[in-house]
Amino acid sequence: MNIHTLQLGELRANCYVVQTASEQCVAVDIGGDSRLLLEFLKMKKLNLSKILLTHGHYDHMNGVEEVAKQTGAEVFIHKDDVPMLSSAGLSLSELISYRPFNPVSEYIVINDGDVISDGEYEFRVLHTPGHSMGSVCYICDDVIFSGDTLFCCSIGRTSFPGSSPELMVKSLEKLYNIDGNYKVLSGHGDKTELEYEKNSNPYLRRFRK
Repeated sequence: MNIHTLQLGELRANCYVVQTASEQCVAVDIGGDSRLLLEFLKMKKLNLSKILLTHGHYDHMNGVEEVAKQTGAEVFIHKDDVPMLSSAGLSLSELISYRPFNPVSEYIVINDGDVISDGEYEFRVLHTPGHSMGSVCYICDDVIFSGDTLFCCSIGRTSFPGSSPELMVKSLEKLYNIDGNYKVLSGHGDKTELEYEKNSNPYLRRFRK
């Protein structure tokens, strides 16, 4: 699977461009700098068909609206984070960002267990609330796009409005109990592997036998 990584927006969130066919792709999270992504797609001669959001915080969605309008790509988000797409407050833009908030006007609601097909690949939705109520991971082939749920040797913050430490523990247990090794591509920072995190991440220690 051919995956390109761009760091977009003021918090440099990872945007993953996943090539799903010869000239087709999806993007996982677009935190800002929409023009950079559009230029990248043009340079690579890729048509963007879908935008998969791991959650609704502004640093993962603030570039979505312009990209969706320019490309016609469909936007997918879990139902519990839908209110963030139109709220500078709920998306944390008001709290943290100095840039204008760009609400998302059209989207498709997803739920746990949904499968999103594109080109030659399928993305399975795993609901992992904690960082936000509608946080999800997307599992495709041997890759988990973990958003701000699981990082390399860390996890997403649970001190924001709408976060839940208790639900984060349950979500991490879900990930821990996935069989097999997967590449883990998170919303910020370096890539990692699921087996490495099971053995090394201090936040997963409680699940080790």
